[in-house]
Amino acid sequence: MAFDGVTIANVVSELKRELTGGRLYKIAQPEEDELLLTVKQPTGQRKLLLSASASLPLIYLTSNNKPSPMTAPNFCMLLRKHLQNGRITDISQPGLERIVRFEIEHLDEMGDLRRKTLIIEIMGKHSNIIFCNDDNVIIDSIKHISAAVSSVREVLPGKPYFVAGAQDKLDALTVDYDTFKQALSAKPQPAYKALYGSLMGISPVLAQELCFEAGVDGERPPAALDETAWQALFQALSRMVSAVREERFAPNIAYQNGKPAEFCALPLTIYGYPLTPGDIRSSLGQSFGSHTVPYDSMSALLEVYYAEKAALTRIRQKSSDLRHIVQTALERNVKKYDLQLRQIQDTEKRDTFRVYGELLNTYGYHARPGDRSLTALNYYTNEEVTIPLDPTLSATENAVKYFEKYNKLKRTYEALSQLTKEVKAEIDHLESVSNSLDIALYESDLVQIKEELTESGYIRRKGGTGKQKTVNKPLHYISSDGFHMYVGKNNYQNDELTFKTATGNDWWFHAKKIAGSHVIVRLGSADELPDRTFEEAARLAAYYSKGRDQEKVEIDYIQKKHVKKPAGAKPGFVVYYTNFSMSIDSDISGIQLVLD
Repeated sequence: MAFDGVTIANVVSELKRELTGGRLYKIAQPEEDELLLTVKQPTGQRKLLLSASASLPLIYLTSNNKPSPMTAPNFCMLLRKHLQNGRITDISQPGLERIVRFEIEHLDEMGDLRRKTLIIEIMGKHSNIIFCNDDNVIIDSIKHISAAVSSVREVLPGKPYFVAGAQDKLDALTVDYDTFKQALSAKPQPAYKALYGSLMGISPVLAQELCFEAGVDGERPPAALDETAWQALFQALSRMVSAVREERFAPNIAYQNGKPAEFCALPLTIYGYPLTPGDIRSSLGQSFGSHTVPYDSMSALLEVYYAEKAALTRIRQKSSDLRHIVQTALERNVKKYDLQLRQIQDTEKRDTFRVYGELLNTYGYHARPGDRSLTALNYYTNEEVTIPLDPTLSATENAVKYFEKYNKLKRTYEALSQLTKEVKAEIDHLESVSNSLDIALYESDLVQIKEELTESGYIRRKGGTGKQKTVNKPLHYISSDGFHMYVGKNNYQNDELTFKTATGNDWWFHAKKIAGSHVIVRLGSADELPDRTFEEAARLAAYYSKGRDQEKVEIDYIQKKHVKKPAGAKPGFVVYYTNFSMSIDSDISGIQLVLD
């Protein structure tokens, strides 16, 4: 994801329509590297967010307000002094640079008309907001950059303003075919990397899109392209340039597995088919495979995109402690299980020792004092067997010794057999909790998972002994044939769905021998499910399991009345003995999610 030059061009196009001629009604600085400008127009007020954050620089129109500090920072006070009630006369972008210039007219203390320029540079860690006079001299900036910090350009009051670092890339708006081909041919790297490394304003995702539109393998080096490929690539670039010049933008967010992956001001056909925002309604947590969602404005797109990214990041951060607890317990139990399996292997000779003892009791009279072995017929296999003997012991004493070894190994085997079952059940339970954390979307999901870990003894309960209550529902889908399908997001919901929500003839789906969600399909008044609904429910079971990244996942399905829960079993654990199975992919694109 990148705030590239084409995205900036889209933003500038919107801002020119919305803000040109408006007056700066309020100027606030909610963060040390962020401005929130309120622009008054005859049609109402618009808020413009400018952020020079090193980690997330951006610019877009927003409907949200942000609290400001009690005492305004110096830069904010300076802008208020010069620009309060100033009129925005022009908004521009030099070429496809990631720079936006606001030309502002205002009256000075003497009532004379003055012109100032407010510039925001969207350049990663080098982002800045710079305030210049009409002679292009810096009055101040939100970040001061001295010669000790940058040898290329100082950003300090009194210094001339200029754009640094633009000369090493070609202007995509004006480049001709020969220059384009020559510049890319010199790059010993994949074609898409050479594309965004040579042209100003092109991001990696847009470079990949241009290669895709041209039918060119973006991973091939430019030197391997023939003339037809070069022509197709330049034509794709020319179409992009025409769209930018004519302001034919089509802002869209690309989703993969329900999560925002990229955004762009032009169509991203590499991510598949588009859906409307109405179709997706709330994209967070939904999965329609790879697809794009178009938006009417880049500002609306950016607000949704970063809100969804922030929500996913917040859930990931909040679940980190739970993940650590689960992973630590899982590693400990896996080590214990492996050790127990090795110990069980060591007991495999127990029956051999028993047979030796029995044979010595039967044929021991053939052994002479001091013999180190005895060859006898094994009446279980009708084969001769050589039995090692302790020469200091009699045959009867050797038999007793072998029976003692047999009984010891037998007791070890019986104890380990039970322990391994318990540890394997614990591993399966922890794997299911880990899967629940993977598909958690909201804080209420984490509350239920934390409660499950608390009841299992992995977390000590604090402040009382009562179970925490939360309103949290399973995921609700509707199949293409209109059947209601429900997906448990954790083990509590799995039990609730299977043994309280579902009726006997409803269908139950689960990934075979893999941690995953229970999927219930309500049969309703129908006699049978259509094949397509069986497949869609199986895809849901595959996607909401640990096997979602596999090409195919084996899914067990059976009517709910055949699913049982053993007494004392862990949450989400069930047994069934007769079932159907199918292997299917985890692509749940096109399955409708209902927002209850």
